[in-house]
Amino acid sequence: MKVLFLHNNFPAQYRHVARALARDKSNQVVFASHRAVERIPGVANLVYKPHRQTRKETHHYLRSTETAVINGQSLFRAALELKQKGFIPDIVCAHSGWGPSLYIKDVFPNCRLLSYFEWYYHALGSDADFLKEAKISFDDQSRIRTKNLPVLMDLAHCDWGQVPTRFQQSQFPDVFKSKMSVLHDGVDTDYFKPDPNARLKLEKLNLSEADEILTYATRGMEPYRGFPEFMRAAARLMKERPNLQVVVVGEDRVAYGKKLPEGESYKKRMLEELDFDESRLHFTGLLPYKDYVKVLQASTVQAYLTVPFVLSWSLIESLSCGALVVASDTAPVREVIKDGQNGYLTDFFDVDALADRISYALDHQKELEGIRKAARETVVQNYALKDLLPRQVRLIQDVANGILPPKEGILVE
Repeated sequence: MKVLFLHNNFPAQYRHVARALARDKSNQVVFASHRAVERIPGVANLVYKPHRQTRKETHHYLRSTETAVINGQSLFRAALELKQKGFIPDIVCAHSGWGPSLYIKDVFPNCRLLSYFEWYYHALGSDADFLKEAKISFDDQSRIRTKNLPVLMDLAHCDWGQVPTRFQQSQFPDVFKSKMSVLHDGVDTDYFKPDPNARLKLEKLNLSEADEILTYATRGMEPYRGFPEFMRAAARLMKERPNLQVVVVGEDRVAYGKKLPEGESYKKRMLEELDFDESRLHFTGLLPYKDYVKVLQASTVQAYLTVPFVLSWSLIESLSCGALVVASDTAPVREVIKDGQNGYLTDFFDVDALADRISYALDHQKELEGIRKAARETVVQNYALKDLLPRQVRLIQDVANGILPPKEGILVE
């Protein structure tokens, strides 16, 4: 089987399945991306670059669509070169929304297309208007609706779709849900596992003697992931608990949601707004996996907050490590965490409730070991890579062979 993967950021969601397919010498695997800073044995990397940037003069509703079209054009040219060299895929697996798969069937009309769908945009009743300060104008509503154009093109011409969670599938129009498999990427539960003797000691941070470590781990520091609410809760807790250490993993940037003016960041804003003992507040930046997993394993309590949006890998990885998670009571989280069973849920906006629940968890560490074990079991039973990876491979094989609907990931209510 010849497989072509398309994703702007190699290897992203396809890391494990591309590796698994490449191990089978009867397969030929190519991965097209904007960059390839690492290698997967048996996977050929095709690096392509957009031939120009989106123009400032483009109507603001259409800028993301123009970006997608430019990506699609650039990939089209790269795919033509592949075809001229004799590589004609049986199936293309493509992340939808950024455009690389828009014209792939014009290059390879007989290939199957399996699209990975993460999000369908809504102006109201979802992420965009969730935050209290969000003011959605009619102009915003039109712009957000228009952002779906590249996704709609993929929905229309793909042979099948994959979406990682039920909540994310629920955001898509009903007419398309019948051609989607709900199948999560999976977490390596042999790597992300509890370590009862874990002590947090990194190259530039030694908390090996700490008794209370509150952690927060996500890609950026932004309202979409509840960073301001977390920091306000942490500031209160640090005043009440003189031994509490707070560790924030992530970059000082906005990964999701509206950007701030140049030179500003939510980290800066929170540090200016709140009074911290900064000797006990630690910002690690992004960490390599070997250090990141240490943070999760050594965490006394892990906080995870999100608006109704794409669920972070970090939540599943934290639970897999047996972390005691206090999370926002929002739809994507409720799919995974049941309050009081495998973690705790609090109102996204209620900083005092968040702080109170974290404080309770810190005070009752031994009594809550059952919560940690249930968290780990949730991932082992539902999100373990060793179980989901074979299903992902079978999904690709089924779609490549024209078995539609495929057998994997079909929801039966």
